[in-house]
Amino acid sequence: MQRIPVTQRPGLEQTALAHGYEFYADGGVPYWEERAYYRFTLKQIEADLEGPAKEIDAMCFQLLDQSLRDETVYRRLRIPEAYWDYVAASWRNRDRDLYGRLDFSYDGTSPAKLLEYNADTPTTLYEAAVFQWLWLEEAKAGGLIPRGSDQAAEIHEHLVAAFQGMGIDGLLHLACLRDIEDDRETIRYLEECALEAGLETQTLAMRDIGIDGEGRFTDLEDRVVATLFKLYPWEWIMAEKFGRYLVTSRVRFLEPPWKAVLSNKGLLALLWEEFEGHPNLLPTFFAGDARAAALSDSYVRKPLLSRQGANIEIVRNGKTLSGHDGAYGAEGHVVQAFHPLPEFDGKFPVLGCWMVAGRPAGISIRESRTLITDGEANSIPHVILD
Repeated sequence: MQRIPVTQRPGLEQTALAHGYEFYADGGVPYWEERAYYRFTLKQIEADLEGPAKEIDAMCFQLLDQSLRDETVYRRLRIPEAYWDYVAASWRNRDRDLYGRLDFSYDGTSPAKLLEYNADTPTTLYEAAVFQWLWLEEAKAGGLIPRGSDQAAEIHEHLVAAFQGMGIDGLLHLACLRDIEDDRETIRYLEECALEAGLETQTLAMRDIGIDGEGRFTDLEDRVVATLFKLYPWEWIMAEKFGRYLVTSRVRFLEPPWKAVLSNKGLLALLWEEFEGHPNLLPTFFAGDARAAALSDSYVRKPLLSRQGANIEIVRNGKTLSGHDGAYGAEGHVVQAFHPLPEFDGKFPVLGCWMVAGRPAGISIRESRTLITDGEANSIPHVILD
């Protein structure tokens, strides 16, 4: 694994504008960096990243099976008790999911370590699925990278195939908070995938979902919502009055309710309890667990529920190195062994392995100038070259 400097594409401005990105002459595309790329071997991608991703995904399914026998799983994750049966029924019925992203710390030599699982509302999807592949093709054509370069980027094909295989009848609604650009653009792209799969679609804002007299969800044209992709965390829905209509709505959700278990950082502690010593897991405990003392004075404290690095603290040798303010943490925390991201040229990359319908579909990289990957991180392309 190497970080290799490279010349920016001469036609980046035109390409960016054609794909809906802003472009600034002095800074390029916001949150995108192509003046360097990461180089991997095929073995590193398949054996060190995709292989562990499949294993961890299977371990998550074992935990979901356990939750059907032991409801304390839901209690420990602070899932409201009113929704335990709803979540359990979703897994018992094996409601299909669409996608998620496992985030790893990986330096190319040591085993990749799972940092968290963005199982419910991962974004930066278009950059991973389309824009970095476009960079690969144009960079090869322009002689900026070797012509034999490849990429782990089959996300688009997998998404289209997943939509085709879901048996969705009628209209697929897709909703998000439209004032968040990243969420809005992710919904736009997923709608494109669904249309390519032959589905009928309708996008709307979460606030525009109504409730009819029978407790069913409706759109702005009073059409009943039967299947809904919602880029909106399960914990938010469950905390709102809106949530009391989940059962009566009879909506088929993407992501399904059982993703409320996997999108919770308490999952990291549950995985360690069940699979302690697994080479791709880090020792992780619920805050207050006496076993957390084994981490001594170097650890990462994470809220059970948070986005984009908010309220995460890194404690190293007893001193807090980093901490990003936010509104998360009331539900509780986990503490995870401190395993720093590798550093390349003053940048700290986190590697995301995208899962689509339970299969590894591609790799993306976001890099920051600090050890906490937050909303200011840049997406950066990668290549496979043996």
